[in-house]
Amino acid sequence: MRTLEQKISDAGPYEQRVDPHILNASRKSLAEAGEIDSCMHPPTGPWHYLRRTPEFCRESRLRELVPIVREIQTGNRMKRIGQALEIAVYKSLEQTRNEHGLTFFGGFPDLDDDDSRLFRKEEPPSLISGRSLTGNQSLDFCVVHPEAGLAGIEVKNTRAWIYPDSEEITETLAKCCALDAVPTIICRRYAYGTYSVLHKCGVLLFQNYNQLYPASERQLAAKASHKHLLGYHDIRVGNDPNPRLRTFIGKHLPRTLPDARIRFDQHKDLLERFAARDMPYEEFAARARRRATGTAEDHDTL
Repeated sequence: MRTLEQKISDAGPYEQRVDPHILNASRKSLAEAGEIDSCMHPPTGPWHYLRRTPEFCRESRLRELVPIVREIQTGNRMKRIGQALEIAVYKSLEQTRNEHGLTFFGGFPDLDDDDSRLFRKEEPPSLISGRSLTGNQSLDFCVVHPEAGLAGIEVKNTRAWIYPDSEEITETLAKCCALDAVPTIICRRYAYGTYSVLHKCGVLLFQNYNQLYPASERQLAAKASHKHLLGYHDIRVGNDPNPRLRTFIGKHLPRTLPDARIRFDQHKDLLERFAARDMPYEEFAARARRRATGTAEDHDTL
């Protein structure tokens, strides 16, 4: 499914690309119609194939693909892949601090050229102005803006697209609401609905369009991105930020935080309830839309 997602949702014809959740619905329909079947190869999850595919072809293909996914999931590679985009964000924040004086918390004090290991991360404080996070929770970075106050940045360098009701979103919203920080989410890709719903509520979103791999995993990145294998053509090696990310952190973020703070304050009550799962997504989206358009909101009539 990830390979189909890459070829149809990420690389399909312009203005004809679809969000991956539609692919999931199509897959279920094809499975119900008996057109496709699936097999399990733990821990890589289910693999789907046309039922009419000869067994020797299917098994030959799986012998190529399953080891690559297992290699990605082996040891601390997933954490190091996640850390690659965090480091790129950190470097962008460092540049912004030097150029514009934007204060931020969190980072990597011992970066060097050897990214074959996990770097030590200094997390931002979880107790700020009397507000605190529970347990061992923390944001990836915190930024202090002279007008907007505190903003919380979460970084998600995953293959899966980010949807508005995903765990990554609700966890970020819960942490940011607890600290009264404007939520800022940086990821590889997000679904259109994620932006259209959450932007109204003061949530800032940025999609990097690339999944970063550590430089030490160059060979693995080449296998994962090969068009005849997994086909993840958007993989980039290294932890340096691309120009789009530097522009977002250095220009767009400082410029848009004040307006985002206003929207966040106006919708914080909805975000808190949604993040706590006290309000289903459908109701949250409807209330956010009504409030953003200035429509009278009646809790008993929705």
